Amino acid sequence: MKKKLITISIISIIFSLAVLTSAAAFDVVTDSAILLEAETGQVLFSKNADRKLPPASVTKIMALLITMEKLEEGSISLDDQVTISRYAESMGGSQIFLAANTQVSLEKLLKAVTIASGNDASVAIGEYIAGTYSNFIAMMNDRAAELGMDSTNFANSTGLPDPNHYSTARDISIMARELAKHPQVLEWASIWTETIQLPNRKAMLVNTNSLINKYPSMDGLKTGHTQEAGFCLASTAKKGDTRLISVVLQGDTLGEREESTIRLLDYGFNAFSKRQIAAAGDQIQNIPVVEAADKVAVGEIAEDLYIMVQKGQERDISQEVEVKDSLKAPIEKGGVLGKLTVYRGEEEVSSVDVIAAENIDRANIFVRLWRTTLDFIQGLFA
Repeated sequence: MKKKLITISIISIIFSLAVLTSAAAFDVVTDSAILLEAETGQVLFSKNADRKLPPASVTKIMALLITMEKLEEGSISLDDQVTISRYAESMGGSQIFLAANTQVSLEKLLKAVTIASGNDASVAIGEYIAGTYSNFIAMMNDRAAELGMDSTNFANSTGLPDPNHYSTARDISIMARELAKHPQVLEWASIWTETIQLPNRKAMLVNTNSLINKYPSMDGLKTGHTQEAGFCLASTAKKGDTRLISVVLQGDTLGEREESTIRLLDYGFNAFSKRQIAAAGDQIQNIPVVEAADKVAVGEIAEDLYIMVQKGQERDISQEVEVKDSLKAPIEKGGVLGKLTVYRGEEEVSSVDVIAAENIDRANIFVRLWRTTLDFIQGLFA
């Protein structure tokens, strides 16, 4: 639907912004990568970010996300005792050697997945949440679809090789951004080593992400490595009010994975700053509404709007209020009138809804008839 553009100046700020995804002097060695800012979702760098690749154990981000969301719902608890199946016990690759028919708390299993990338623990969690492992894989794919991860298909919760198991750096960044909203996971992901008590022995968990000890502001998120996938890492770090999410896939070596991640995060923190474009409650005057008692209405910005601005490479940022073409009274307070959109050239950078600041009442029948008559007369003379 076409929208009516209204030139309304609400903030007299002109920012400068370089092209975010094509800084010619910056690159990373891994085949596929992406960097974004967590709050805004703004992509700061991408390289083959939509290439479908095996994600290895980075897959476990989705298993963790579903579990944390179930914990938030209250349908499960960290203290729940999970019975380990023979299937979970049989998992190869990275594992903590869980024994079948024993019980382990959900919290310990989550730590095993987050810190040590335990395949057996991820399977046990999936079976516990969904009843069967196949049901859990279906849940993972359903959640991916809800998040708009259109180039992802999960065949398992471990990341072990399977021709029908694939994702992209962009899709991984989407689920990593969601998982980073859960402080408990970031707390676990920041642990270097921890010993947990299992029913028959103690197990030492050692973090598979050695950058936790090398990059001071890093607090997650998930490593991955198989021969098919190469060395992969979805990471997050926070400085001040800026949290970055980086994903690197298909690294040839561990060093390549870490070097690319450090370069991405340093680039994001050093080359960009977060700026506020609009604040929740900022008012937009003189929005025309058909049949409104006052003809025009006052809108307001629904929520704070921030963008990431690149330092040293300036381009003007423009902003427009785009009002719905079908606005007609009455409209309740909070109803969406349009949106404020921030552009870089002709490319949309970000947007926020403009909502009705108050109820917009409909004019009475006599006022509407009088306006119709005036419009008709003016049309004749025109």
